[in-house]
Amino acid sequence: MSLDLPPVAPSVTAALVQGLTPRLRKRLDAGITKLADRPCVRDGDTVRIAVDDDTHLELHAPGGSVTSADAIRCGCLLAPDCLHRAAAASAAPIADPQEEPEPAAETQPGNGTGSGSGSGSESLPTPAPEGRAESETATPEQRTAALAVYDAAAGVLEAGTDGSGAVLQAELLRAAHTARVTALPRLAASAVSVVTRLRAARSGDPAYRLADLTADLRDVLMTAHRLPRSADAELADLRGTARQPYAPDGSLRLYGLFSEPVLTATGYAGAVTWTTDADGRLCTVSDVAPGGSGRAVGAADRAVRIGDTALTHRELSRAGLAVSGATVSPTGRLGAGAGVRAVRAAGAAWGEAPLDRLWAAPVAEQVSRALTGGHGLLFLDVTLTGTVREAAGDCLLADCDGLTLRLAAAHDHPALPCRDNLRLLATAPGTRLRVVARLDPAPVPRALLIAAGHPSAAGAHVDLGLDRLQQADLPAPAAAPAAPGTGSPPAPLDEAPLHLLRRRVHQAASAGRRVLAFPGDGSADSRRLGRYGFACAGDLLDELHAAAADRSRDAFGRLVPADLGRFARAWLAAAHYTEEADRALCAAAWGAS
Repeated sequence: MSLDLPPVAPSVTAALVQGLTPRLRKRLDAGITKLADRPCVRDGDTVRIAVDDDTHLELHAPGGSVTSADAIRCGCLLAPDCLHRAAAASAAPIADPQEEPEPAAETQPGNGTGSGSGSGSESLPTPAPEGRAESETATPEQRTAALAVYDAAAGVLEAGTDGSGAVLQAELLRAAHTARVTALPRLAASAVSVVTRLRAARSGDPAYRLADLTADLRDVLMTAHRLPRSADAELADLRGTARQPYAPDGSLRLYGLFSEPVLTATGYAGAVTWTTDADGRLCTVSDVAPGGSGRAVGAADRAVRIGDTALTHRELSRAGLAVSGATVSPTGRLGAGAGVRAVRAAGAAWGEAPLDRLWAAPVAEQVSRALTGGHGLLFLDVTLTGTVREAAGDCLLADCDGLTLRLAAAHDHPALPCRDNLRLLATAPGTRLRVVARLDPAPVPRALLIAAGHPSAAGAHVDLGLDRLQQADLPAPAAAPAAPGTGSPPAPLDEAPLHLLRRRVHQAASAGRRVLAFPGDGSADSRRLGRYGFACAGDLLDELHAAAADRSRDAFGRLVPADLGRFARAWLAAAHYTEEADRALCAAAWGAS
């Protein structure tokens, strides 16, 4: 998509698509493609598109994003119910749902004892035992909103990426807006994330990964499925929070660790710089906003937004920071409020105190922490041993405490240097490195390489997503490369045929239900899973195929619509199983079980 459009609120896109006639809805995807080739001019807060020689389309975004349908105006004869307005909204990035204006009367969260849709057992209050507080449950409005999101996501799963055009996307955006106004920010954000990944897939975005779409679909379906039946702490977790709260944290003395680019299929880009204090607590300074690869590439040289410091992200990753009046979110993000003061301070190399303590932690302990909801970062000392080819491209092989570790690029976008840096490192087997990587749960030890440096105390590190390595940056190999296969996990872990189930889960997310409904002998895959001790996986695979092929007929012999609910449940069970199995196999491969 070549247009430089401001983000548009999900409710605006949903309303404009809903206002189209059935005939225009069928033409919407073609209209989006046609609009992408038209001239576009930005003038302050207004973007103007020349629909043709006599007609112009304008998007007004005074606050940086379009938050009302009236802010998209078209001069054609069919306006305001024209195809052009809906096409422009569908082509634009999706604005943060939290930036939408609040409705005049918003549903207030409460317990689930009021009247509303659902069975009688759900709508009637249940007397609480004497002396015991009544559990908080979802409101009828929240249950209705969760069901709407589930149904819309199930429709996307039925159609796959190719069939999930702008109309299906708008249905999911409408459900996301309903979830937001009923105080379900987590569900709303998950639904929006699915739509942005669908758009990335359909536009050929280099940053798109099928695994990310599968994970987002699994998350939105699981959240919508669990929420109506949840209560108390589980309900609070599934609701989520609209904005992360920041708590005062006094004065902090921080040391820069590394910076990494942010470039997502959800339309955001920038950089995050990670820091730590003397006790090993990690904090981040981020600069992420709507944008593309250009914003991510230039992020390293932008000043960090905290206090009066003029440090750039690149400089902070190698320097220090003294902060007074600090505020910190639960995830470790530093606040940049008016009362925060920050000045530059001395930094430390990775091999010096206090940073070296991060690499002193046992690898198995780090992996266990990453698998149980931590930041996912691993601080490892490795020796490069070679490369191995995977479906997404080559990745490095490295020895790490006797384990054969796979190190893959953190980003595949060609505008970022991650892949090129990995290729250069592959030419230096035997090189010893101190690295920062992010755990990538898999049946074999695997991580995404973020930064690397020499293990000596004085060695400087390189942020592999922002800096381009040169041959001169590589230290001389410390030893001959290890023999292939050294420290490999036991063969059954590497050969466990869970890919037979995982592949079908991914195929359904990409191509829809019909790809699994074709006649064929799926029982052979189920039997193979059973031989390896994965009988449950075999049963889930059988049910997935059966649900995909389930098309009953009415009294006149005509095919009735597919049971989307059954297929969505079967797919969700299979996706959840593969995720948990991958985590268990990952822990075993790293010795963290």
